[in-house]
Amino acid sequence: MTGRLVVKVGASRAEWWRETLQGLLPEFECRDWDDAGDKTTVDYAVVWRPPAGGLKTFPNLKCIVSMGAGIDHVLVDPELPKHLPIIRTVGDDLRQRMREYVALHVLRFHRRLPDIMAAQQRKEWDQVITPPAPERRVAVLGLGNMGAEVAHTLAGLGFDVHGWSRSPKTLEGITCHYGDAGLSELLPLAEILVCLLPLTPATTGILSKDLFAQLPGGACVINVGRGGHLVEEDLIPALDSGHLGGATLDVLHEEPAPEGHPFWTHPKILLTPHIASLIDPEAGAKVIAENIRRFDAGEEVPALVDLAQGY
Repeated sequence: MTGRLVVKVGASRAEWWRETLQGLLPEFECRDWDDAGDKTTVDYAVVWRPPAGGLKTFPNLKCIVSMGAGIDHVLVDPELPKHLPIIRTVGDDLRQRMREYVALHVLRFHRRLPDIMAAQQRKEWDQVITPPAPERRVAVLGLGNMGAEVAHTLAGLGFDVHGWSRSPKTLEGITCHYGDAGLSELLPLAEILVCLLPLTPATTGILSKDLFAQLPGGACVINVGRGGHLVEEDLIPALDSGHLGGATLDVLHEEPAPEGHPFWTHPKILLTPHIASLIDPEAGAKVIAENIRRFDAGEEVPALVDLAQGY
């Protein structure tokens, strides 16, 4: 054994994750978070939503590994040891799932499937006509690992794709915008807006009434970033006024949504249960094991987080 790691995940999958990582990393001793033993000897913590203050109880951690592409579930810990590097879990499986999900829901809005389904319920034979994809402008907020993949997928379907990022980027086939000025020029063009931003102090609440007001009338919004990107109380008024044509939400502030939450029943909102790029345990475990092995050997880990940026 060359090291020790602990695993923190939901109780229903905890033993599977521990056993699978043990099989993939035989040179490490893999233990459950609640059965860590001597915490001073733990080198790595593989976590999803660790309890506040929990990570600081392992004084000699070398690295934290997030069981997903996002790290906001780690950063919310007010006692997080800020000196520790964090590795995100991103792989081909996750990128493929996100491409599929966003393409599905962009096409759903583009081909006006909600209107067609409503006409069926009314027993009306309404032949809805939509423009071809090259005449539909789709905007992707966030051109990181996932966002760039999604933008290229949508462009491959023929859409007129625009992307926005905080700093300048160049992507073949994508019209790229950046910074505050770039966001202001992009929003009036966005007939379908896809949010794939990381959740940082600068992006929290970005999907708000101020942003919605800058979109063209009838625009649709797809949020596959984080629930914190959306100011929830601003969405329904924008939908009810007709300014927004519809919304697909895969993420919420509170998951699952409380029983009485108005998003459950609003006719212009489709809720999906955080499944856009849900990690496949077997594929994810292999990515995590490889990242830990590379980090432990002092090799480059592409998914290492820049804490100064928050992603």
